[in-house]
Amino acid sequence: MKKLLAVLLAALMLFTLAACGGSGDGEETTAAGTETTAAASDEIIKTITAGTGGTTGTYYAFTTAVGQILNTDDYTFNVISTGGSQANIEMIADGEAQFAIVQNDVMNYAYEGTNGFAEAITDFSAVACVYSEVCQLVATKSSGISSLADLKGKTVAVGDVGSGVYYNATQILEAAGLDIDKDINKVTASFGDSATQLKDGSIDAAFITAGAPTTAITDLATTTDVVLVDLGDDIIDSLIEKYPFYEKFEATADSTKYSFVTDTVNTVAIKATFVVSNKMSDDQVYQITKDLWEKQADIATAHAKGNEMVKENAVAAVGKVPVHPGAEKYYKEAGIIG
Repeated sequence: MKKLLAVLLAALMLFTLAACGGSGDGEETTAAGTETTAAASDEIIKTITAGTGGTTGTYYAFTTAVGQILNTDDYTFNVISTGGSQANIEMIADGEAQFAIVQNDVMNYAYEGTNGFAEAITDFSAVACVYSEVCQLVATKSSGISSLADLKGKTVAVGDVGSGVYYNATQILEAAGLDIDKDINKVTASFGDSATQLKDGSIDAAFITAGAPTTAITDLATTTDVVLVDLGDDIIDSLIEKYPFYEKFEATADSTKYSFVTDTVNTVAIKATFVVSNKMSDDQVYQITKDLWEKQADIATAHAKGNEMVKENAVAAVGKVPVHPGAEKYYKEAGIIG
């Protein structure tokens, strides 16, 4: 009987060890078994999924150009269309993307867990601020809209839910004393859908935050009389005071490349920023960062926004979001940061 009991106890111990033992995959499991923390990896990610925005926006076209130039024999970029900044950050957190282009304001919201983010997301790091994104309020000429005050009671597209555009629209309207949910007939739509609805007259105006010229707006203007609405200096000053990640932007025919802009239109801009998953190795991010700047001339040839990239300002507007160690190594070597 004692011998049988000893055998049973030994079997029970082996079963327990098998059930509780690590799988050898480098993950640490909490006692409750509900969370895992992946160990840092030094492996090269062969196919880097890169989140962008709508196919008619600058994010998609620019990142496609960058990805094609930064492709190597060791890794390639798979550029995909997404719902925009918030979606991109959430995709990185969920492991569905490793690289993305986002607005610098939205990435700070994510890092702090505010403005659409129920909790802080810290699974990503900054690589480079690359160009200014202009907050463009486009209206049909027939709508009669020439100021923010004229939006009251109008039907206005404010970007996709969760996109950076949506928060820009909310904050700009707020600075003008307007409530996005009460004072306008709010429509959530992508750049392409906004342009289509402006063209068919189903909306009066649309907020579009993107590098100018924006393809959706350029194409729209070929068939529809549109105007770029001046936000007003007082409203701009109030906006920047409360949200310092904005910068004033003077939209002209030269700075926007829009033929329908004949006078200076005062608006604001934020910074388009490349971010990466913290799971990407330091060596791989270092190489990506180095190539991004050393191949800037090729990028500029492939897409005009490459001409706006300024290495010295690459991390000046990242805010509270940390720079990835791999990118930081490059910027220290380049003398950009101490």
